[in-house]
Amino acid sequence: MASQTIVRPTSLVDLSSMRTWGLEGLTKAKFTFDTKTTTATILTLVISLLLLEQLVYRTKKAHLPGAKWTIPVIGKFADSLNPTLANYKAQWNSGPLSAVSVFNIFIVIGSSNEMARKILNSPNHAEPCLVASAKKVLSPDNWVFLHGKVHADYRKALNVFVYLPIQERIYRSYFGKWMSDPSPAKPYMMEMRDLNMDTSLAVFIGPYVTDAQRDEINKKYWLITVALELVNFPFAWPGTKIYNAIQARKTCMKYLESASAQSKIRMADPNAESECLLDEWVKAMIQARKAQDDGETTKLLSREYSDREIAMVLLSFLFASQDAMSSAIVYAFQLTADHPEVLAKIREEQYRIRGNDLDRPLTLDMVDDMVYTRAVVKEAMRFRPPVIMVPYETTKAFPVSPDYTVPKGSMIIPAFWNSLHDETCYPEPDVFKPERWLPNEDGSEPLAESKPQNYLVWGSGPHKCIGGQYASMHVTATLGTASVLMNWEHEVTPDSEEVKVIAAIFPKDELRLKFSPRAPPA
Repeated sequence: MASQTIVRPTSLVDLSSMRTWGLEGLTKAKFTFDTKTTTATILTLVISLLLLEQLVYRTKKAHLPGAKWTIPVIGKFADSLNPTLANYKAQWNSGPLSAVSVFNIFIVIGSSNEMARKILNSPNHAEPCLVASAKKVLSPDNWVFLHGKVHADYRKALNVFVYLPIQERIYRSYFGKWMSDPSPAKPYMMEMRDLNMDTSLAVFIGPYVTDAQRDEINKKYWLITVALELVNFPFAWPGTKIYNAIQARKTCMKYLESASAQSKIRMADPNAESECLLDEWVKAMIQARKAQDDGETTKLLSREYSDREIAMVLLSFLFASQDAMSSAIVYAFQLTADHPEVLAKIREEQYRIRGNDLDRPLTLDMVDDMVYTRAVVKEAMRFRPPVIMVPYETTKAFPVSPDYTVPKGSMIIPAFWNSLHDETCYPEPDVFKPERWLPNEDGSEPLAESKPQNYLVWGSGPHKCIGGQYASMHVTATLGTASVLMNWEHEVTPDSEEVKVIAAIFPKDELRLKFSPRAPPA
């Protein structure tokens, strides 16, 4: 029989040590067990959530074109950080409807004319949201987000004011600076944006802001623009784009509310002349309150709009006009520089209409006579549409097609590029051809004009751009005046034909130009 050794504690101290060791061992074993259990539980939960995310995405996507599986959590976030026209085109060309997911935001894109128009004309199922951060940046009660009767009432009460002498004075001031710049070709995208913002401020709020305030509003609006990316950091923490944009909006609103108050005081004088859109609106309100007419428009205008309400509409007008029109002006200059035969025809028309008098003030009748120049502007905005899509959000399940219903709370985006490059409406759609908008030789309507439903530059439906006519006139007047005063040369770079998306689209190299004075006609 093998001997056994029995270890006995020799003292109370040894016994205590063994008890202590036993308790520590049990504790360590329990801790190890708990850690493993917790880790396994967390991993199981994470994997379950990731699988659920994929299941939800696949269920919502159904049969639509798009990635079969979404990248966990972030989805197409990387593409949204650096959007390219090539990637957008690939998505638009994948089908009339397609789907993507970005940070668990389920997005349906309608790229055919039928689908884009269906989205734009379905206010009972979808409303504008612009981007996820837009309501934080622009304020939830902004006119951009209104819908139904309230939105319709605002549209009926407003008319865009046009005052060409003020606009042309601003054009000539900027052109003088550009021609006197001795430097070689340089980017002009931001300078053209400055021209556009100064013009918009003059037309909308006229004399009610100082030059310093104009400059500040201009800079603040740029902060608003860069914050309205399709995907952005969702929290308005100090230092973030959204936070900076919110502060910028507050500053702009302060100036716009002050402008409204000043206009009300000034226009109370029955002899005061309107100098801007704001004056026209205030004057119409005063006259409507005095009128005995029971017409609908009179009733709408007779309501006393508060300074904040008026300022919010002006904020919306400036937001809608600044970058879309800046994009149109930038591409008008680039395309005419790259097509000198087109610029030559513009000049010929301008000299004729102005009677070779380059100091002759512009009038609306003169702009109406600029048939070819207006065709160039219309083609430039078809060829390079300033806004390529406008995000909406579904307010209820939206049966957008016979075989697909967009879930409630999804982002649904009408895209305009395919409508504006449809070869059945615009033969050779990727060719810049202003003549497509001119009457045929027999005087009949051109093909492009016969299908207005495809020209979605200004959108469609209840939120169609209210300032489309003003914008076209503004770009036409800018280009027409520039053509007779200046020559400009385009320094073409590898990025000239590449597009960057910043709310509106712009050349990636920001349009490098060199301006010089043009000799007056003999």
